[in-house]
Amino acid sequence: MTDYSTLSNNIKRRIFHYCEKLGSGLSRPKQKFIADMTYGILGSQSSHLTKMARSLNENIALDKTVERLSRNLMNFDDTEALTENYFNAIKSHFDDKTVLLIDDSDISKPYSRKLEGLCKVRDGSTGEITDGYWTVGVSALTANKKQPIPVYSRVYSSTEQEYVSNNHEALKALEFVSTRFSNNNIRALDRGYDSGTFFNYFISKNEKFIIRTVGNRNCEYNGQTILINELAHKYKGKFSLKFESKDGEKLNCKISIVPVSLPKHLDTPLNLIICRGFGKEPLLLLSNLESDDPRLCVTIVKVYLMRWRIEEYYRFKKQAFNFEKFLVRSLDSIRNLDMLLSMTIGFIGVLSEKVNDSIEVKQIIQASKRLYGLALFTFYAISDGLANIFSKSRTGIKPFFLKPKPSPQLTLWKTV
Repeated sequence: MTDYSTLSNNIKRRIFHYCEKLGSGLSRPKQKFIADMTYGILGSQSSHLTKMARSLNENIALDKTVERLSRNLMNFDDTEALTENYFNAIKSHFDDKTVLLIDDSDISKPYSRKLEGLCKVRDGSTGEITDGYWTVGVSALTANKKQPIPVYSRVYSSTEQEYVSNNHEALKALEFVSTRFSNNNIRALDRGYDSGTFFNYFISKNEKFIIRTVGNRNCEYNGQTILINELAHKYKGKFSLKFESKDGEKLNCKISIVPVSLPKHLDTPLNLIICRGFGKEPLLLLSNLESDDPRLCVTIVKVYLMRWRIEEYYRFKKQAFNFEKFLVRSLDSIRNLDMLLSMTIGFIGVLSEKVNDSIEVKQIIQASKRLYGLALFTFYAISDGLANIFSKSRTGIKPFFLKPKPSPQLTLWKTV
């Protein structure tokens, strides 16, 4: 039988040490605020400050706790230091083979009228144009379990005065990872990044990439300019890859690899990967990966398919914590909430690496009470388990910041 009191204290201590790393070099009030937000998000499974405040179990009026969280969220200005501390806390889970997943998303707020900087976005769930915010993020797959840990996240609006373009925001994300990861770490991107802007960036930086391309792009093949679609129709697939989709459907893909180059980068050899089996139209990928292994194309397809993990991360962020239902109004508060939520999910990602190695993490999974067993994407189970464990606790994270009281016992002699 699980001792939830001991388990809860052990996890709180783990969260406390994690937040100590995040708040390294910051003032004590800001360290407490980071811990309150991290624990509040995990305990409430929500982006509502009121629900976070309830999970903190403080012996003061609830509105005072909410007021404190709201004030600190709006005024927090050490984002650069916090971001650097966060990366230092998680970087041990990455290596030279870590795949970096870059993608944008949206925050849909169709019924909001008072939020600062609302702009028009395309709701990824419905395809409709609505009010909200754009986001760009980078997740890095962990070395062992290939779980997506967020390393960069930014909320922005096209109505901001300093806004340039969505591509400009994406380039800032790429610059962030360029300074922290090796050129050999593969960058995997979807069709939205099939642009000369990003090809120019990766080629100038000599970084490895896999980009899903569109069929109406020109490429150079055997000294001739040809549409990628026309070139793809000439190849029916030399290599096979058996793949099981998220719906359980078993697919037998046929893959070809064709050496090409881009008209503006004739001196940079690329490979066009043509993968048939995912639908009526083939999956088309452009990559600068090179290898003597003839099955390089199969490896590239496998790596690209890992890109779906960032979509799972975005879905988890919105569903498990109701991120699109936040109630803070200022753009600074929204950005800080997004940053702290991403770092909290990073803590879940760190725990997910220890699913098979840590008794404590196994107890968290057990507390989640899964109906159909543990899925490959373990974030939901860990989040549910943590919330269930903390719901049985009478105290929050605050006692770990209190100094121990001196012992009332009298000292009988003084040591020299």
